[in-house]
Amino acid sequence: MFDHISIGVKSIERSRQFYDAILSPLGYERLSNFDVQSGYGAERPSFWVMQVERPVIPDMKSGLHFCFVAPSEEAVDAFYNAAIASGAEDNGPPGIRPDYGQFYYAAFAIDPDGYRLEAYFHKPEL
Repeated sequence: MFDHISIGVKSIERSRQFYDAILSPLGYERLSNFDVQSGYGAERPSFWVMQVERPVIPDMKSGLHFCFVAPSEEAVDAFYNAAIASGAEDNGPPGIRPDYGQFYYAAFAIDPDGYRLEAYFHKPEL
């Protein structure tokens, strides 16, 4: 449905360090770099981070969050650990989310700009 999505951040350097660390375990990397923006993806940039004058004000009740597909449970765990180590706020440790389904393995964090992030792996159905 989407070709790409962009988020505004206060500091591109801080965000580059953060997103480099948390997206790498999921198989995504920084593929594009400009002065105040970077694009991440597996084959082409589809998640853009850019330094802007007025980033969106964090609002935990807005419903806004970004979910990244993970290739494994271990990748979800590594995403979460990298996020916490890089200054994210815990918003739910790795594990099955029964409310979403018995095969829904995910972890949640809040980035330094207040964006709610998720890494998700669909466990194989036996």
